[in-house]
Amino acid sequence: MTTMQNEANRAPTEGRVAMEIEKRTSRLPSDLFLWTALGSMAGSLVLALSGKQKLATFVGQWVPTMLIFGLYNKIVKVAGHDQYRSAAPVS
Repeated sequence: MTTMQNEANRAPTEGRVAMEIEKRTSRLPSDLFLWTALGSMAGSLVLALSGKQKLATFVGQWVPTMLIFGLYNKIVKVAGHDQYRSAAPVS
């Protein structure tokens, strides 16, 4: 068997909590995280222009977090635990 066949046939290694998080986050559209990050950038700009620098910095720090959540969401959809359940056995 090739390495890819071995990977497709092995059982998932995630725990119950990780599998539940993946199940719920995979339902969210990936665009949601991108738009939230862009909204945070816009909100931070508005707050900075209105003189609320500390709050602008706080809101601006949400941007990388939202992008990382979006990346996690995409990885779960492409290579999450569900790939093992949907993979057909290779003969």
